[in-house]
Amino acid sequence: MSDGPEPSHAARELLALLAARGWSLAVAESLTGGQVTATLVDVPGASAVLRGGVVAYATDLKASVLGVDGDLLAARGPVDGDVACAMADGVRVRLGADVGLATTGVAGPGPQDGHPAGTVHVAVARAAGTVSRALRLDGDRAAVRAGATAAVLALAVEVLADGAGS
Repeated sequence: MSDGPEPSHAARELLALLAARGWSLAVAESLTGGQVTATLVDVPGASAVLRGGVVAYATDLKASVLGVDGDLLAARGPVDGDVACAMADGVRVRLGADVGLATTGVAGPGPQDGHPAGTVHVAVARAAGTVSRALRLDGDRAAVRAGATAAVLALAVEVLADGAGS
């Protein structure tokens, strides 16, 4: 009998890549509501790498807690690639980590701020720079949130495995 869900391969791989470099990780989440952090915590030994996570579900928290520029939020709203980048960098700096991850978007069921459900932006920040990816995910709220979680972990593995994180 299992003691819980099997951690994702991407979560295991990401934590191993970070541990091999002696790097730490922080996570900023909006639509995923803590799911990325929980997926990482499912991996035994995650505490050696993971510093923490911030769920900034409300737009004003993206500015006050994560340091996202208020003018950017006012101009584009929270569902934006540059906002995802600012969230990832903000959580990286504020939690004192080497790498920051971020998710923002619309889980649904309906549109938000002119964006249809399934519109998602994920980002990975390092001192050397930030990479983001825009996604259009299908399915219900749970599917969109799961897809966003998988996408940010996969992007982080891609960035670090390609040597862009060194």
